[in-house]
Amino acid sequence: MQYEITLPADYDMRVVRDRVARTGHLLDRYPGLGVKAFLVRERGIDGSSVNQYAPFYLWADAAGAASFLWSGTGFSAVMRDFGRPVVQTWVGGTAHQAARWPAVPSHAVRHRSPLPTDADLAGIARETDTRLAGAVEAGEALLAAYGIDPRTWELVTFTLHRQRPALVPEGAEVFQVLHVSTPEREQLPTHVARRLEPAP
Repeated sequence: MQYEITLPADYDMRVVRDRVARTGHLLDRYPGLGVKAFLVRERGIDGSSVNQYAPFYLWADAAGAASFLWSGTGFSAVMRDFGRPVVQTWVGGTAHQAARWPAVPSHAVRHRSPLPTDADLAGIARETDTRLAGAVEAGEALLAAYGIDPRTWELVTFTLHRQRPALVPEGAEVFQVLHVSTPEREQLPTHVARRLEPAP
């Protein structure tokens, strides 16, 4: 899940940084939350043309996401401070993680791509899973996850990094990471369940 709050070109991004510094820890124990990365893009940095606050969530439990959005204990603060943004959601696939993380990863990369109507969805999922697992195993990413929006048939990949990666896929967006909450990251799925065989 992710929402993007685009701010004026002359916006003082220290306001967002200070907000995260004060309140980011409140989600460090949020039930059902695998990972929340508090992300920003700043105009003129890492190829960004906008100032943006764009947190990204990986939920270990759909009920946790529902609680965040509807209970008034999470998303209501976002709406109070910034208005109601569009919340993009994807059906999560797998999440691969390094055994050890630094205190806070410094950068995140998000890549979104449309899936052709004749795409082999299972094949794309397998290829994406293998590629992301390899990135974590090679030390290129601390976390690598993917999901698909079945409404628009869009594939998203999301990675967290110790430092800005030297190679960024064409069309990908680079974010600075201000804080990461990881209360249930060990419960994130590491594989997609196998298809059940029909009963004899």
